[in-house]
Amino acid sequence: MFQVWGSCVDSNNVATLKCIPVVFHNVVAAALLFVGIVTAFLIVMAGTQFIMSGGDPKQVDAARKTLTYAIMGLVLVLCSFGIIYFIGYLTGTQACITKFGFDC
Repeated sequence: MFQVWGSCVDSNNVATLKCIPVVFHNVVAAALLFVGIVTAFLIVMAGTQFIMSGGDPKQVDAARKTLTYAIMGLVLVLCSFGIIYFIGYLTGTQACITKFGFDC
């Protein structure tokens, strides 16, 4: 999932401009990991709220809203990536989008 630094560091262990795509890729991967963890936490929390509601309509509604918003947020993030990849496909630049590189 995460890329290693590899050839973007010179012999003195100093970062070069080749590190920018690696850093960008790692930031995006970390953001996706964070979104996934938060979504999983919110789904578990909504399930717990639903179980502990005891049939109270207000608490059931709050749990339902939490679950709905968590899933909507995850779908929004995934759709944003889908839209970017679709635009890359239409314009013929999908290699640049998937590599995060300067040599496209």
